[in-house]
Formats: sequence, structure tokens, C-alpha cells
Amino acid sequence: MLMPKRVKRRKQFRGRMTGKALRGSTITYGEYGLVATEPCWITANQIEAARIVMNRTMKRGGKVWIKIFPDKPVTQKPAETRMGSGKGSPEYWVAVVKPGRVMFEIAGADEEISRKALKLASYKLPIKCKIISKAEQKAAQAAEAEAESAKASS
Repeated sequence: MLMPKRVKRRKQFRGRMTGKALRGSTITYGEYGLVATEPCWITANQIEAARIVMNRTMKRGGKVWIKIFPDKPVTQKPAETRMGSGKGSPEYWVAVVKPGRVMFEIAGADEEISRKALKLASYKLPIKCKIISKAEQKAAQAAEAEAESAKASS
């Protein structure tokens, strides 16, 4: 499972998941990507399950990139514990994912197998996802830029 080798502080605030992903919203390495459409914490176990199912589907044919890393510790108090006496101990690690974030990328396999692998991986995750290709993403960005320039000129 993925987890940091060492951290500066053992416990973190819970934080907020408002807004869209600022970084990591483009396909950089592969040909196809799995994009989050809603905000969520994705645990290290869920990332590992998605990785395994993608590798098995592709039969070691292509390459998989995992573009999220669980660097946030989540604490839990023991069951049937009274209120107070401080924050619980860190139990597992999560990656904070916002809408638009490319979580996984695939290259080196044909389109049918790549899309099937990403679809099976999306079943292992607790959020709604969409599968995009590099070509689709470039077309969408070009259309968005064109709409922006038309809006600015009028």
C-alpha cells in the first residue's frame, strides 16, 4: 500500500474539499485517463485495488501511472471510547481528490482494453469517474479557449 516514508507531523486537520482540481487535471503520460467528477477521500487500499485490477485486465500489456498519492493521515478513536482525551491515532492514509483530477493513466494498450481496464478500476473507487483520451481532452480545451476568446471579444 502507498504511504509516506516519513511525515513532519503525525496528525492533520480534516480540511475542505471545495472547488475544482487546480493541478493534475491533464493527461500527461498516457493515452487514456480516469478523471474524478466529484470530491472525495480515496484511501490507499482503494488505490491499490484499482491498480491491481488495471494490471490484470491489461495482462501486463501496457503501462499504468498512478497520479494520486495518499499523503493525508486519518485518525480514529477506538470503539466504545468516552468523549475527550485527545485526538485518536492515525489509522489509514488518504489522497484528497477534487473534481477534474486525473487519477490514473494508461498507455501501450489498444483503446478497447484501456477503456475496459479504467472502467473496472472506477468500480473500485467510491466516486463517479469518467474515462477520457488525450485527443478528447485537447479538443475540449481548444473549445473552451475558443469560447473564452469569443466571450472576451463581445
